Amino acid sequence: MHNKITLIALVSLFCWLATPQKAQAQDPRFSQFYAAPTELNPAMIGVYEGKFRLIANYRELYSSILASHPFRTIAASFDMRQRVQQQDYFGFGFSVLRDDAGISEFHRTKANVGASFMKQLGGSKYSPYDQYLIAGAQLGFGQHGLNWQRLWFSEQFDVGGGFVDDNAPSGENFDKRTTGLYLDFNAGLLWYILFEDHLSLYAGGALHHLNSPNVSFLEGSEDPLHTRWTGHAGGEIPFTRELSFLPAVAVMGQNTHFSTTFGGNFRYTNRDWKEVAIRAGGWVHFSNELESGVAMDAVVATAILEMERWNFGISYDITTSLLATANNSRGAFELSFIYTQPAHWRTSVKCPNFY
Repeated sequence: MHNKITLIALVSLFCWLATPQKAQAQDPRFSQFYAAPTELNPAMIGVYEGKFRLIANYRELYSSILASHPFRTIAASFDMRQRVQQQDYFGFGFSVLRDDAGISEFHRTKANVGASFMKQLGGSKYSPYDQYLIAGAQLGFGQHGLNWQRLWFSEQFDVGGGFVDDNAPSGENFDKRTTGLYLDFNAGLLWYILFEDHLSLYAGGALHHLNSPNVSFLEGSEDPLHTRWTGHAGGEIPFTRELSFLPAVAVMGQNTHFSTTFGGNFRYTNRDWKEVAIRAGGWVHFSNELESGVAMDAVVATAILEMERWNFGISYDITTSLLATANNSRGAFELSFIYTQPAHWRTSVKCPNFY
């Protein structure tokens, strides 16, 4: 009965967050959002079973259309955890991200330092479950850049000849190729509960760019980077000692933009002392970027290999939107790498399987 109630709660929360709302994300995103935890939510800093963690992510989008100028996103992070009292912990980490978009050489670069506090709400070595509430925040700097010479504008289009005259004046006043360094602030919350081995539930939310920094390329002009909100949830449901299912969902909104990815991975483990596990699953992505309303624009296939301290993930986005005609359904290719250093048993903490 206890497991049935847990399963109903997990499915209900998952379906509620997966329901499309009218909004859409502008910041770069990862299809393997669960493998980029510090980019998803600052409250996930230090939330893992280990002493410290290294993560690297790579995403390449629309190379079938843009050839040598695809959208590329590269991220890396390091985080660690330290006990402060009883079963409460303090987490610390830093992360960097570089995002390049298309032939204009538009790019975004940012670096954050973050911290979290994990407060135990229930559970102990004698308790049947563990429950934590985590609050996290990040403070950092960012900068945007753009190569204006790679662009052309309507003033440069020769209507009579039907061609673009690159030598004609653009009619635009370009002051600089990069924005100034801007201060960025993010904050988030995460809650999770572990009922038993491979049976868990978690939910969290975050606000990014809380200070709405100015990212204008023009002197004396205002172009605020709108606050992005994120909601995510998931868990793990065991079928046998070796097989379980990990559903998850991430919903993001920024200004009028919306993005959501939901689905799940099946996990099979050999349950040996030196554990090896494989995961495979499918995900769907909805947004309002190309159509007038919210619609599915990609199906994502994933595969993950776990080898003790190492985790390797690969995924591929199959385009299903109107853009599929142009790119022959070839969307994004993504890789993730995670290394976790085991913790001494005195400083270990039980966490859900996020990735």
